[in-house]
Amino acid sequence: MADLRMGLGYDRHRLEEGIKLMVGGVEVPYDRGLAGHSDGDLLCHVIMDALLGAANLGEVGTLFPNTDPAYKDVNSLSLLEEIGEKLKRVRCKVLNIDCVIVAQQPKLSTYYSQMKRNVAGALGILPQQVGIKAKTGEELGWVGAGHGMEAMCTALLEIGE
Repeated sequence: MADLRMGLGYDRHRLEEGIKLMVGGVEVPYDRGLAGHSDGDLLCHVIMDALLGAANLGEVGTLFPNTDPAYKDVNSLSLLEEIGEKLKRVRCKVLNIDCVIVAQQPKLSTYYSQMKRNVAGALGILPQQVGIKAKTGEELGWVGAGHGMEAMCTALLEIGE
């Protein structure tokens, strides 16, 4: 019987002017971007937290602290690659990732395929192992008012011996 572990990731960021909007390693044309110490790519951040949680290896903020200038404006896909390598070293195999992004605007469905390819490439898995979908905030709360975005992710890992 395989040793399977599931992890959950959650993140949210404010939208601010003067920042590029990065989601899943894709620069999405929009008048604002997600604020963060790194490039603010909340999709990569939730995936990392879900994977780290499933493997019991900590969290993004501990491994890549926002107090460390080395991570200022860093490409989050490169951090995801580091997590992928870390998982391989401890014999964890990524079986599935499933993500939901909550954003009133912009519409993200046009970019799903590239996001899946980017995430899969960073982790050395197939794009078919990455699920990405987006929902609106239904004009409710701070996301619905267009002040930011949220994302959630589950990850399923097989733990090797």
